[in-house]
Amino acid sequence: MNLLLLEPGEVTPEGTALLRDQRHRHLRKVLGCQPGDTLKVGLLGGLCGSAIVDATDENQTRLSQIVCQQAPPAKLPLTLILALPRPKAARRICRTAAELGIEHLVLLNSYRVEKSYWQSPLLSEARILEYFYEGLEQAGDTVLPTLQIEKRFKPFVEDQLPAMLTGKRALLAHPYAAESAQGSDTPTVLVVGPEGGFIPYEIDKLCEAGMSGITLGERILRVESAVPTLLAKLFP
Repeated sequence: MNLLLLEPGEVTPEGTALLRDQRHRHLRKVLGCQPGDTLKVGLLGGLCGSAIVDATDENQTRLSQIVCQQAPPAKLPLTLILALPRPKAARRICRTAAELGIEHLVLLNSYRVEKSYWQSPLLSEARILEYFYEGLEQAGDTVLPTLQIEKRFKPFVEDQLPAMLTGKRALLAHPYAAESAQGSDTPTVLVVGPEGGFIPYEIDKLCEAGMSGITLGERILRVESAVPTLLAKLFP
């Protein structure tokens, strides 16, 4: 945890906050915080700053002198459309999405996505929000990515995707594409398929909507490896 996230409603007008949840346990048992220690904090959706550990015991940690005046890191101008990964991989990818500053994440169904993935408790919206929090705390950010869940491939690609692509780079990551990933600061929509890749029908539909294929080369990567590699290439 490189930043302690606080809900704005948790902070009193006097600049104090009382923690009794997992953040208290992390501060006490993992970081070993003691009274007088200074912490980096951030208000969820707002500014970053600092706080002092005023007191801590087995049950709670009290913070004081909370002052937030610094803007969080800038977001990448990126919408990531991701075929729903395996639940355990999804945790890592959602956390990485928040760490790297993705603005908007769309989890999409496709032919090679196992139907059972959608029923996994690891992929409930509440759990995904937890993964986002982990990524923000790691990166020192306060602004959550927005989340969109689309369980029907064709209606999303035909009815919503074209409008999302207006004025943006529209890139489909596909190992057999001809063009290599290139860096730019242009607002981008990036589509990444499942472990086995999109089927030809899905690739055709995505291209009809306006996507252009890009590749990272001959090696076929796991999704959790491909996503950060693509972002490093696209936004160097």
